[in-house]
Amino acid sequence: MTSTAHDHDNLAPPRIEEVSDGVFAYIQPDGGWCLNNTGFLVGSDSVVSVDASSTERRTRAYLEAIASVTSAPVRTLINTHSHLDHTNGNCFFGPTTIVAHHDCRAEMLNMPPMPPGVGPFPGVDWGNIEKAPPTLTFSDSVTMFVDDLRMEVRYVGTPAHTTNDVTVWIPERSVLFAGDLIFNGGTPFNLAGSISGALKVLDDLRALNPSVIVPGHGDVCGVGVIDGLVAYLNFVTETAKSAKAAGLSPLDAALQTDLGEFADLLDPERIVGNLHRAYAELDGAAPGAPIGMVAIQEMVQYNGGPLHCVA
Repeated sequence: MTSTAHDHDNLAPPRIEEVSDGVFAYIQPDGGWCLNNTGFLVGSDSVVSVDASSTERRTRAYLEAIASVTSAPVRTLINTHSHLDHTNGNCFFGPTTIVAHHDCRAEMLNMPPMPPGVGPFPGVDWGNIEKAPPTLTFSDSVTMFVDDLRMEVRYVGTPAHTTNDVTVWIPERSVLFAGDLIFNGGTPFNLAGSISGALKVLDDLRALNPSVIVPGHGDVCGVGVIDGLVAYLNFVTETAKSAKAAGLSPLDAALQTDLGEFADLLDPERIVGNLHRAYAELDGAAPGAPIGMVAIQEMVQYNGGPLHCVA
């Protein structure tokens, strides 16, 4: 595959990586806003996809990538969570069973469309997106098979990145599709979930000890990536405690905070949203309780303009 004109800033084109026999990751550099990863498992007569992509163009390119590996149709699509970069493209998969957590379906049904030129990503051409929510939902876990290969699709048990995160664990291969519980090279983002919940879930993922992790954004990695994510979330927690005690707003706290070792992570403006979540938790808000658009608006303000997105 080759890049198109909108893949500016010299981004590398998406690529396919076979992480285990018949198990593929589809990586979209550079892993920033709405440049999510997907993946697929190839069976004898069908394919299971893990997530869609953010725009019509990118999802169609992903489907072409699958077709370059196998002529089998995608019959099942798993959504790891409700965010638009992982679900916008659901509608382009044709007659497919879409599997997700109950709350993922609810979130998608309540999610307003994002018209071109509106919101924090005004330059993105989303394409002809139609809402396609999950058609098969579960509360705790569901076991699926690709031929004889078992896939455990598990709700993580608590709000973390969102209220509805699930992982896809392939125990016989020690491969984990982690969705946006794992950012490799990007700033974690827990505005819609929970800082404390994310820390618990990361401990649970570490205990699985996967040999291969396909993150929601960034390169395929190993379990060692979790150390940096935990360090960042602990940094957010401590920053929130001291800044709130000093009477600073989340935005003022972010503007005054030296990101230090985390300054080179993609999308550093997420510190604002993460501090909003951390402040809410310090005030006793339930994990995943709605915060509102003010946090997004302040991330744009912190960034000095629209968020950098080349989807």
